[in-house]
Amino acid sequence: MTSRKALDGQAIALMLVLCFVWGLQQVALKAMASEISPVFQIGLRSGVAAVLVLMMMAARGERMRLSDGTWRPGIVVGLLFGLEFLLVAEGLRHTSASHMVVFLYTAPIFAALGLHWKLPAERLGVVQWSGIALAFAGLSLAFFGRSQGASPAPGNVLWGDALGLMGGVAWGATTVVVRTTRLASAPATQTLLYQLVAAFVMLVAAAFITGQARFNPTPQVWASLAFHSVVVSFASFLVWFWLLRHYLASRLGVFSFLTPLFGILLGAWLLSEPIEASFLIGAVPVLLGIVLVSGGAWVTQALTGRSKQTG
Repeated sequence: MTSRKALDGQAIALMLVLCFVWGLQQVALKAMASEISPVFQIGLRSGVAAVLVLMMMAARGERMRLSDGTWRPGIVVGLLFGLEFLLVAEGLRHTSASHMVVFLYTAPIFAALGLHWKLPAERLGVVQWSGIALAFAGLSLAFFGRSQGASPAPGNVLWGDALGLMGGVAWGATTVVVRTTRLASAPATQTLLYQLVAAFVMLVAAAFITGQARFNPTPQVWASLAFHSVVVSFASFLVWFWLLRHYLASRLGVFSFLTPLFGILLGAWLLSEPIEASFLIGAVPVLLGIVLVSGGAWVTQALTGRSKQTG
């Protein structure tokens, strides 16, 4: 496996764009839920994006190399990817887009825990362990600190939030598998194709089985589907896997805390979603924990440098 490097200006710029796009996607899914169910839209977007990836591979002369040993971890990440978005789609039926984006983007914490166990280069330090403790304390507050009157159906919201958190676990596990198997050196297109095909099959099947295969072909629905297919599932995921191949995964996650912030702001602006004080009280330590976990090395260096200056 090739060595990964620390973040540079290019990686930072790309992560900022990705965070905005990923924060917007939950809002767009929720906004169109009455016209096309989230599970069906995610399934369809995965199928369209898979076709786009195949077209790009054909233009480049790339071929799926099943003989290189990537098909086994490819199936695993495909199932995890499909499970992640199945949980997201179901969760959006019960909770707000802003809640979903915060709980889903706990993924760097779970990825860091898995990579600590699997890879020496990704070992967690004291600062990062402190971030994990802070994040889980925030999760407890976000789940159990809200008043019963904060929502018309607090039990349903709690269930939706839990599904979002489980989606974060599935995403974190996906990152671990990508980084610790032959997929770490595989082309980004091949890794993405495994996931898109699995998500298409799983989510479209789930949509029909659960009676959520509604599709009202309005211009807004087509625009949303185009955004999710081309920008989110095709372009942004290709960029993400390219970044994973070239930069330390735990360092990339330092910017992931911006995605929930974008999601909260966009949800309040575009969907008029309320921002509950009890939820924010829990969300703030979660976001700070993500920063400490993903940027532990930077924080340690900053503290070390300051202590040397004062000494």
